[in-house]
Amino acid sequence: MALLKLQFPLQRRVRLAQSLWLLSWLAVLAGAFTFSLGVYLKTELLRRAEVMDNTEIHVVPNILMLVGLITIGINLFAGRVCQDSLDSARFPPWKPFLLPWYGLAWMVCVWLLSAVVLSYALQGHLEESLKVGLRNGIRFYRDTDVPGRCFQKETIDRLQMELRCCGNTNYRDWFEVQWISNRYLDFTSKEVKDRVRSNVDGRYLMDGVPFSCCNPGSPRPCLQNHLTDNAAHYNYEHQSEELNLYIRGCRQALVDYYMGLMNTIGPGILSVISLQMSVLVSLRYLQTSLDGVDPENPEADSEGYILAKGVKETMMDVKNTMFNLLQFGQVEAGDEAEAGEDGEKAATSS
Repeated sequence: MALLKLQFPLQRRVRLAQSLWLLSWLAVLAGAFTFSLGVYLKTELLRRAEVMDNTEIHVVPNILMLVGLITIGINLFAGRVCQDSLDSARFPPWKPFLLPWYGLAWMVCVWLLSAVVLSYALQGHLEESLKVGLRNGIRFYRDTDVPGRCFQKETIDRLQMELRCCGNTNYRDWFEVQWISNRYLDFTSKEVKDRVRSNVDGRYLMDGVPFSCCNPGSPRPCLQNHLTDNAAHYNYEHQSEELNLYIRGCRQALVDYYMGLMNTIGPGILSVISLQMSVLVSLRYLQTSLDGVDPENPEADSEGYILAKGVKETMMDVKNTMFNLLQFGQVEAGDEAEAGEDGEKAATSS
């Protein structure tokens, strides 16, 4: 029994072809929209590439860009089929291409859905990548005269000011690294020598942060040094002084930013999937309704359906077809192997 069978008079077939033509062009625009989303997300990820340890999350924009281009192509094809669908001479040449088209359109929907799922599933990988990348960025902050790292300070400072964040997890991450280059330390000073000697690695550590951690919303001038020493500043309590520096770490700020992008993109991609499914179902109804038209009476009613059989019977047919193809391939491989052995025996006997 056919699945979701409907009656299609001539006028209904005409309206279906016209509606499908419009849907296909809307889907072309949706494909361009998907491609643009992928490009935008890719650009935003590349902007922060210096503070990321790996590029696993890039699989999401890559899928969006690829599927966006495929969506444009397959829906241009669908629009052309709609134009020729009501012409009995021009429609038949398109029929051999429809089955591959259905498979590709279905895969597009699956790929888009996988991109939405991956955007959330890879959140943990994104956070770990940012954790390692930011840790390295803070560690190399002072290396302004080292080739390959000379722009690391500018990158971190701009990041902290743009996202209003400080450090990896919080501002205390700066207490654990030497972020001032030795070029700018006076090693004749007793304070500097004492700090370097007190550290087992010989690093100059201090309870201070770069200027980019300063919160302009603070009512008092920014305090960057001696942040844990209440006696070093008048009317100061470091445990309650929350406005002086940005409290949020840059890793959380970046994760929130990228997940905000994903949450915005997700509904858009789901809308594209719905539109593509509408095109797929409509084209299937149009094809089957035209196949059922009596050639001697083209204005007669016809029946359209999604599947010629039920879902279970269709799956069994597909399974049997795939099994037969695999068996055919194994038989061909066996015949080639036997032919090769016969050739070797003939060459040996001669």
